[in-house]
Amino acid sequence: MCGVNKMKLDIALSPSSDLRADADLIKRAEDLGFDAAWTLERGRNPFFALTIAAEKTRGIRLGAQAAAFPRSPMVTAQIAWDLARQSNGRFLLGLYTEQRENYDWHEDTQADVGRMREYIEGLRAIWDTFQTDARLRYRGEHYTFRLMAPFFNPGPVSHPDIPVFLSGADPALCTLAGERCQGLHAPGLHTRAYLDSVILPALSDGLSAAGRARSDVELAAEVFVVSGLDEAESLRAKTSAVQQLALQHQLPMNQHVIRHPNWGDFAGNLQESEASKQREKLAELVTDDMLSEVAIVAEPQEVLNKIRKRYGGIADRVCMIFSGASSRLIETIMTA
Repeated sequence: MCGVNKMKLDIALSPSSDLRADADLIKRAEDLGFDAAWTLERGRNPFFALTIAAEKTRGIRLGAQAAAFPRSPMVTAQIAWDLARQSNGRFLLGLYTEQRENYDWHEDTQADVGRMREYIEGLRAIWDTFQTDARLRYRGEHYTFRLMAPFFNPGPVSHPDIPVFLSGADPALCTLAGERCQGLHAPGLHTRAYLDSVILPALSDGLSAAGRARSDVELAAEVFVVSGLDEAESLRAKTSAVQQLALQHQLPMNQHVIRHPNWGDFAGNLQESEASKQREKLAELVTDDMLSEVAIVAEPQEVLNKIRKRYGGIADRVCMIFSGASSRLIETIMTA
């Protein structure tokens, strides 16, 4: 579609304080040919705008990327079930493990993977009870669900198989996605080399362990789009992408992604810059070559071509992240 062969194009949106305006943006995304719109958990609940968008749209998939652990699987299961019903099966549930202070990537990731495995299994058990009224019997180390009172059961829906997309860049989470999920979101901070040498092999390990085929899991690559209809808009997009790169680098789980392409002493320099609050130095630390590895930097008419060249044959979906882009820019990109 849109000149990108069979690859699906998604768009990521940060919810605002105006839910109806957010829903209007999703409707516009549908009109432009996006396959899915994902609302991000960025200071606001990612689910709310989708309740309105479900009524305003007809074909676009509606996804929410939500922090898993602050919500009980029971709470998430009920929200997802309602959205699946309201959207007539178009809802996609994205989950991620939130970052914590003093996070030990090696030890805490393993603990998070075990907890996330139970989270997903718990969701499936709850949804099965919703759909079939079977007795709820799930017991794990982190979550136990053994009671479903009739007045808490919302009853069956027409599309009960809600796709679960797991977000992660570390191998253990990618393997879990291959075993248990319908999709894997490679977060915006990644390179093509990291996809090839780390994420895809780990995903393949999970698929093999579960006896599943590659077609059973969609790989969705999030990517920052740095473009503009004029110099000022391009500069704003570049500045925003650089800031996002810096912020995501601060998250412990993402630092190994930065180190993977051998970007010299960028990691240490960036930490020092952040510690001293010298944000104006970020643009100097992030070179154009580095930005080009993690973002699509192109004129509007070339954005889709660059996406095809980078992700063709590897990603099933590409989720485009715009920051402050005008609706005219997005329309120009999608109709090029």
